[in-house]
Amino acid sequence: MAAEVEERAAHASLDLRSRGQKAEKIRAILEAERELRGAVLLEVGVGSGAIAARLADAVGASGAVWGVDVRDLRVVTEGFRFAVVEGTSLPFADRFFDVVVSNHVLEHVGGRAGQLAHLRELARVLKDDGVGYLATPNRWTLVEPHYHLPLLSWLPARARGAYVRLVRRGADYDCEPRSRTELVELCSLAGLDVANRTLEAVRLTLEIEHPPAVARLLAGAGERALRLLLPLVPTHVAILRKRAAGRAGARS
Repeated sequence: MAAEVEERAAHASLDLRSRGQKAEKIRAILEAERELRGAVLLEVGVGSGAIAARLADAVGASGAVWGVDVRDLRVVTEGFRFAVVEGTSLPFADRFFDVVVSNHVLEHVGGRAGQLAHLRELARVLKDDGVGYLATPNRWTLVEPHYHLPLLSWLPARARGAYVRLVRRGADYDCEPRSRTELVELCSLAGLDVANRTLEAVRLTLEIEHPPAVARLLAGAGERALRLLLPLVPTHVAILRKRAAGRAGARS
């Protein structure tokens, strides 16, 4: 558990400006799906607290925001309730939240079993008509986003740590990014339907954030070109919904 805490802390972004921009992107994607005003919302992996605070503004006084993390690294503490958790378990009742947000958490909770447990907890606490936001790195991105090394996550698992050590970026590679196919499969096993919102996220990144040149190039591409380039986009962004009984998982 201590290793997981330190891992998450090492990758947490505490820059309030960038977190605020990220929050606006998350808010825009969610509000295209449902009204946030009055919602009861959970952010898993609250980090600096900046995103949770911005989302608290979105839900307003008639709503409520909870944030959880394995360590309290908050710079912003007002506007939302907070709890420290262990592992992937969430201290909330079934169907408690209208909205759940998992922003770059999945890759840090371990291998396949830990990731499936994380997604199952999101499904458990989400109301039947609720909406989830999920963002996680794409394994096939050209430059790995945590260590900023080209093709790092393309390598077999054992070779990734050796690469990180060789270039003196750390003792090991402590993330587990997934391909789009793997991500959809894990969500399906957790009882969640997936709607791909990566294109929308790329466009919003251009409008709201200040992305590197490669991201600007992607965002400025036409619809057809952008779809062709999607396999290399750095981050998967998806909307999650609980699957109705007897319905197969969506793969849009």
